[in-house]
Amino acid sequence: MADVKQGRWSATVDGDFVVFLIGARLDWRHPIRSFRDLGGIKGMPYLLKHLSERPESGLLGYETYGLTMNVQYWRSFEDLERFARAEDQPHRPLWRGYWKRVGQDPRSGIWHETFLVRAGEYEAVYGNMPPHGLGAAAGLVSLREDSSARGRLKRATGP
Repeated sequence: MADVKQGRWSATVDGDFVVFLIGARLDWRHPIRSFRDLGGIKGMPYLLKHLSERPESGLLGYETYGLTMNVQYWRSFEDLERFARAEDQPHRPLWRGYWKRVGQDPRSGIWHETFLVRAGEYEAVYGNMPPHGLGAAAGLVSLREDSSARGRLKRATGP
């Protein structure tokens, strides 16, 4: 409990950023095959470790939820796209391998959603929590007692 930040806190990010949700649908009847379909030991945990060791990649941070989903925070869409398309990065061969192994077979599935977030058009509030989600990825600032969601969402709600 030593890492719990007492009180009310909000995430703070300088400028625009990207939220990237990614997940997989496994065939629980064939877990080893699903594990192999999704890259085996070179799958998502490997990619996230690789990115975390390279701050210049643009990955700000991530949260993993179970075996099949994670939320990633990126500095920009260009950083995310550069990583996804680069021939010298581990994503490209993993992606190609998935489609080569699985193709049209419905035995496992992958999905992602990308959200471009403009500065001031997000809210993230944490009460008596350790750094989490966007707050862990980008940083935290203390909230005043009288702050409101409308006040935190500066661009979206006007002055």
